[in-house]
Order: sequence, then C-alpha cells, then structure tokens
Amino acid sequence: MVGGVVGEGTLLIRADANVAMGTGHVMRCLALAQAWQDAGGKSVFAMAEPPPPVRERLLSEDMEVVPVEIQPGSREDARCVAELANRRAVTWVVVDGYHFDADYQRELKNAGLQVLFVDDNGHASYYTADLVLNQNAHADESLYPNREPYTRLLLGARYVLLRREFQLWRQWKRVIPPAGRRVLVSMGGSDPGNLTADVIPALKSIQVEGLEVVVVAGGSNPHLEPLKRAIGSSDGGFRLLKDVVNMPEIMAWADVMLAAAGSICWEICAMALPALLVVTASNQRHVAQRLAALGAARTLDSGTERIAIDSAPLMQRLLESQDIRQSLSSRARELVDMDGSARVVSALRDLSDQ
Repeated sequence: MVGGVVGEGTLLIRADANVAMGTGHVMRCLALAQAWQDAGGKSVFAMAEPPPPVRERLLSEDMEVVPVEIQPGSREDARCVAELANRRAVTWVVVDGYHFDADYQRELKNAGLQVLFVDDNGHASYYTADLVLNQNAHADESLYPNREPYTRLLLGARYVLLRREFQLWRQWKRVIPPAGRRVLVSMGGSDPGNLTADVIPALKSIQVEGLEVVVVAGGSNPHLEPLKRAIGSSDGGFRLLKDVVNMPEIMAWADVMLAAAGSICWEICAMALPALLVVTASNQRHVAQRLAALGAARTLDSGTERIAIDSAPLMQRLLESQDIRQSLSSRARELVDMDGSARVVSALRDLSDQ
C-alpha cells in the first residue's frame, strides 16, 4: 500500500534510491521539487525503502516521504500511486527510474493523471506520459519514436535539474590556476562496486607538489570502513567526507574532479569544473561520450579493472595543463545555465492551465 497525505498544488514524485541504483534519480527530482515549492506548490515523494540519509534530506526540505510497500515498478505500484494521486487531487505525477516502463505510464494515464516521465536513454518501449524529460546532452527526438501524439518532449541540457544550493553559485566565476593540485573524487551516491577504493592508490601515485584530495562518499555508500582505512593509510593530503550537503562549495574548491558519469555530470558543468568522468555503468556511456565529444570533459571507459591503472596518468595530465583545464571549464559551463528546473516547472504549469 501507499500511504500519506497530499493535496492541491502538489507534485507527487515516484522515485527510488538504494545501493544498487544509487541516489541520482531522487536527487534530480529533489531539484524539481524545490523549484515547484519555490513557485508556491508542495512536493511529496513516494519511495520504496529510502535510505535514511535520503529520507532525512527530503524531510529537511519540508517534503513528505510516503512509503511504497509493493514491488517497485509493478502495475500494482502504479495503481496505488494513481489511487493516492486521484484521492488527493495531485497536480502532476513525476516518475523517474529505469524500473518504470510503458505499462507504468499507461496505468497512470488511464487513471486520468498528468504525468512527467524523467528518462535518460529511451528505455521504455512506448511513451504515454504528457511530458518526457531527458536532460542529457545526447538527448534527441530519435530516442522516442513510439509515443502518443500529445506527448511533449523536453530534451537536452536546457532542462538540467539543479538543486537549490547550486543556484546560489550562479554569479560565481571559476579561476583556473597555472597548476592544479586540488582533486575532488565522487563515484556516486552508493558506489556499489567500491570503485572509490580502487582509485585512491592511483591518486597517491600522482606526482604533484602539494596535492590535496577530497573523497566524497554518498549517504548510501556501504563501504565507509574500507574507505576510512584507505584514506587513513595515506598522507595528510587526503580527506574523506560523507553525505555532504555543500557540494557546490566543495566543487568550487577543487581544481579537477574524478567522478562517475551519472547525474553529477551536470553539477560539474554548472560549476565549470574540469573533470575526468569514469563510465561505471552502461547507462552512463552516452552521457560521457557526448560530453567528451563536446570538449566539456575527459572520459575513462576502459573497464573497472583498469580504472586504477588508467586514471592516474590522465589525472596527472589534467593537473599539469592549464590550457586543457581552461578549455574543459569553459565548454562545460556553456552547456548549463542553471535555469533548467524553472523551465520544467513552467512547462508543467503551462500544461496544467490548458
């Protein structure tokens, strides 16, 4: 069953987070929920067993979290969400996750709901949602040949969803130093394969005077003790931070970043941060390849067993070359103007008014 209270002017978001899938789906929906609240609405998340740090973050944002106690992504899941939404006169239902398919959309639409479907690679066989949002730079209409005539597409980095804390850095300008020495590492909200531990020895081998490395472990990361040991065995230039809420500030501190090529890519672009992106899952490949083709990031896609070997020389090169870092920074920032969340909210309200 799904329980909770929602009401008029409410955005009901169906998204999940766990060790296997990470936290990216929920975090980008949080950005949309914040923008909806800023426009005067209310936001509610329906989630299956959210990790405590994720749940606490949403509650701290004055957002309700209601439980989904059936198989996530099933038709029964969709029917219960639809029942809740109709009972409480929800304005829009937002769905984000690879376990939500064409049938899930259809159940919501058959219940008379307005649906925004957040997508990355056209994974559903058919789209019946009112709006399909794909914020990635590789997104184009060819990903969605099978859709209803009324289904509108919001495609590309123009619609990147950035959380409120990034908006505060809108006027900030990055300065690219002649030599980089500050490295930020993040392998996602959960990092199930513990790739972070694999790259720490590689970073230790980098020959840069005054090297500083900050490793960020997400709130769903199950490998904190091994990471603490790995960091503890290094010199004082390495630090481990857990479940940070001031990511823009840390990104502003860094000269370069080593990151999994997930949703954080767009935060990297917004902060004009030169980055080496690691493809840790097949669904990240298109994002990484497109950013590399645009000159907005360097990428590493050689298999997880080679990440520790290949990342060190690539990172060394980034730290040593001011020209490369300047080029990556400029092109990344051109992609994201920080107005994406507001544009999506505007699209939702425009359709609601029709």
